[in-house]
Amino acid sequence: MDRVLHALSAAADPTRLRLLALGARGAFCVNDFCDILGQSQPRLSRHLRLLCEAGFFERMREGANAWFELAQGMQGALARDILRRLPENDPLLAADRRGAARVLAERARAASEKFRERGADWDEMRALDLPAEAVETQVLALLPKGPLGHALDIGTGTGRLLEILAPRIASGLGVDASRAMLALARVRLASPDFAHCSVRLADMYALPLPDAAFDLVFLQMVLHYAEDPAASVAEARRVLAPGGRLIVVDLAPHDRPALLAPMAHLHPGFSDASMHALFNGVGLAAEDSVAVPSLAGRPNALSVRIWQALAPRNVLQLGSEGQLEIAIP
Repeated sequence: MDRVLHALSAAADPTRLRLLALGARGAFCVNDFCDILGQSQPRLSRHLRLLCEAGFFERMREGANAWFELAQGMQGALARDILRRLPENDPLLAADRRGAARVLAERARAASEKFRERGADWDEMRALDLPAEAVETQVLALLPKGPLGHALDIGTGTGRLLEILAPRIASGLGVDASRAMLALARVRLASPDFAHCSVRLADMYALPLPDAAFDLVFLQMVLHYAEDPAASVAEARRVLAPGGRLIVVDLAPHDRPALLAPMAHLHPGFSDASMHALFNGVGLAAEDSVAVPSLAGRPNALSVRIWQALAPRNVLQLGSEGQLEIAIP
């Protein structure tokens, strides 16, 4: 009860309620909040600290910035319950929503300009003339029916995969090593419909995440950039819950070495044998792979393949002295 009372006390302030309402729309840094609410950084930093201490906000350090977003779990659910009771037509909250939309639009423009300046095409599927829509359709078709639990998208890019998974997952986290990519992803996911999805900066070889935390883990168009694909798959396996599913989307083997240098590819695609070896090396059970047809009228187009593997379920059994033990079949 003390924890709930502490949380309710933290929310019992007009500015903190406004911050919670903004947090339901996506991740923002302190400067964003200052811009939207028109208040000083020291004042808002104090309010944000209280909200974090109450468990309403998660604080994520990313370079020089700290990002704040609504927490998941019990405290996040309490925050959303409070926000549902706020009047939609409140003029102050409406003004905050307009300010948030402006900040998000400016963020998207800045990120897009940064990519254009660097000469990179952030949508690699389309840059390589790959069947992006067909890949998405096939990935969704491979997933089990019903709710999918907690999902992790490693190398999330612009967050498109989280967007299409959102209606069926309890929570979604996208990680990427590019701040500019994450800026685009935050714009894409800046809607109450995606309040259970978030993104953060992370290294795919050392994810700042607990073991066995996700029911679904994706590596989409990531491994051909990996200096050590085995280490990346091993880290994905570490955060995969017992019975969880790993899905890898990447290029099939190709003989287009001209792609490697300009696109920074380190591997010319993967065969079924090489991918199954990666799965077997970390104790995952490989399932049948799926080939995605190339776009019609493009005879020299690259081919995409989807591989999936399952983590074994933990099994309770009696040990030699009659005690319960957990065995990994």
